[in-house]
Amino acid sequence: MVCIMGMIFFLSHQSGDFVELPEFAGFDKLLHLIAYGILAASFLYGLQPFTKQITLPAAGITVVLFCFAYGVGDEFHQSFIPGRLASVWDVLADTAGAILVVLWWMRGKAKDKKQKSKLFKGKSTENTLP
Repeated sequence: MVCIMGMIFFLSHQSGDFVELPEFAGFDKLLHLIAYGILAASFLYGLQPFTKQITLPAAGITVVLFCFAYGVGDEFHQSFIPGRLASVWDVLADTAGAILVVLWWMRGKAKDKKQKSKLFKGKSTENTLP
């Protein structure tokens, strides 16, 4: 997670002419979405040992709020870099990336729980004596 945060910080610290992006609308927002989705995924990975102690919604909300706060801080930092501007739209793309990853993670956890429930129900009926 710290490496991803460092990469985001490094890239946002570059001047506006550092990277040539393709000229199609929204490409930079897609990059924000991907970068903060990866940040959210790394945070969720780090939370795995603690997910039995907190609820899935609490973990998801924590991750999204963290990514939102890091995005706001990153945009603030970026406002001091020559050729760069702070953008609310970038923060929204950052947050959207985190939300998408958290929803995907929660969906996977719900499927796992459902499969384990079916597995245990199937085993309990198979092992009963007539």
